[in-house]
Amino acid sequence: MSNAQSPDLGLGYQLLRRAMLNPERRALSFEGHTRRYRELANSVRSLALALKLGGVCRGDRVAYIGLNHPAFLETLFACASIGAIFVPLNFRLTGPEIAYIVNDAGVHTLLADSDTLELVEGARQQLCVRRYISVETSEADAPASWESLCSVYCEEYASFECERVEEDEVAFIMYTSGTTGLPKGAMITHGNLFWNNMNVVMGESTMGTVTLTCAPLFHIGGLNVTTLSSLVRGLEVVLHRSFDPGLVLRDIEAYKVNCMFGAPTMFLMMSQHEHFSSSDLSSINALICGGAPVPVPLIETYGKRNVNFSQGYGLTETAPLACILESDLSASNVGSAGLPPMFTDVRVVDESNQALPAGEAGEVCIKGPNVMKGYWNRPEATREAFDDQGWFHSGDVGYIDSQGFLYLCDRVKDMVISGGENVYPAEVESVLYDHEAIKEVAVIGLPDEKWGETVTAIVVLNEGASLTLESLRDFAGNSLARFKLPSQLELLDILPRNPAGKVLKYRLKEQFSK
Repeated sequence: MSNAQSPDLGLGYQLLRRAMLNPERRALSFEGHTRRYRELANSVRSLALALKLGGVCRGDRVAYIGLNHPAFLETLFACASIGAIFVPLNFRLTGPEIAYIVNDAGVHTLLADSDTLELVEGARQQLCVRRYISVETSEADAPASWESLCSVYCEEYASFECERVEEDEVAFIMYTSGTTGLPKGAMITHGNLFWNNMNVVMGESTMGTVTLTCAPLFHIGGLNVTTLSSLVRGLEVVLHRSFDPGLVLRDIEAYKVNCMFGAPTMFLMMSQHEHFSSSDLSSINALICGGAPVPVPLIETYGKRNVNFSQGYGLTETAPLACILESDLSASNVGSAGLPPMFTDVRVVDESNQALPAGEAGEVCIKGPNVMKGYWNRPEATREAFDDQGWFHSGDVGYIDSQGFLYLCDRVKDMVISGGENVYPAEVESVLYDHEAIKEVAVIGLPDEKWGETVTAIVVLNEGASLTLESLRDFAGNSLARFKLPSQLELLDILPRNPAGKVLKYRLKEQFSK
């Protein structure tokens, strides 16, 4: 029997190994500047050493908040190289929301870009953070006791040696909103990332040699549908700070981009841009879409430009790939989330956790090496998410047809997806209930041509009270990110309930969708 050690699946090792094998390949292009893999690896080593000298130990958490930037990826890989745990933060959250996540994760070091410094400073007194580092801000411009990233890098990086990590060690904690209103941190291991990337490699070969990332990196879609898998494979990533349809069209042509990930709303906005018809899209192998099915008219619009969609289904907890619909099947299987990838299984079960036959709807469950380790500091939530056979229960309702294709038809937890952002009604409702005019409230998602769904508040007012949408949004704006705020307000005398007192949200959706 062989005594050979198993291969190192650590994310940091993979990046540094890739740089050793292909040092002069184009790695990361950002705002007109392109770095080779050798340069990227040196930055990662330098930052890793700086974090280590600054007191970050194996298993410690390091957070990043800001728009897309090379420093985000450098920090992730640097953490992976020393066995630390990366915590990406949603820059759209409010101060109290960020404080909860930072303290729940027990963050040791926090990096923030210039756009989020004020937000972090406002919550700083409530944070457990020991070290603050500003990105793209000079020491003179940074708030007191903030270090500048440019002064943090260690020039002695040549002596740095990447630490070996095991497959089940946590690479990053990505927080998702919970139905109780409190976010939960999904623990994604180095093994989860490796096997997700293997699912990508063994699936449809739409990646080519250049991918464009404009979806936010703090989301699992923006980070790990194409970005990380491209970098460990030695491909070029064209990184945008944020989504701008005109800039995306420009760079697809300029960099000969082969694929990109986005939500349907993003691709709709691109198709409506004045330069869409004149932009050269011939380099595109496929546009990878997640968050919601691509509408048929949008498929047809891009089809006229000989551009196909590759659709899929996934969650933060599955790192994220659970199903994928290959581009050549997108027109013939409209509305489908596709088939499970090579190393992942999907099934649909009834309320007794028994597998259902083809065509019958139930809860979608996923099993595979890409499925998360569990929820950080939430053993009870972890136990609830997995059954005794190791299947992860997604909370989504769907069915599998006779050919094995998955179709999603509802959400057990009533989650609203607006513009690719997940909004959990219970979280919004908990804030709105504090409004003095509101007696009862139910939050639902209603169809919207641009955003997929719009967050809608159905309100029963206290006697003699009045309420406008503007005043409601102003009230909730201090506690909720803007994408969670209701964009529609409807008033009722009474909310429909079942005999147990639960609000019948499907009736509300039927009533107001009309």
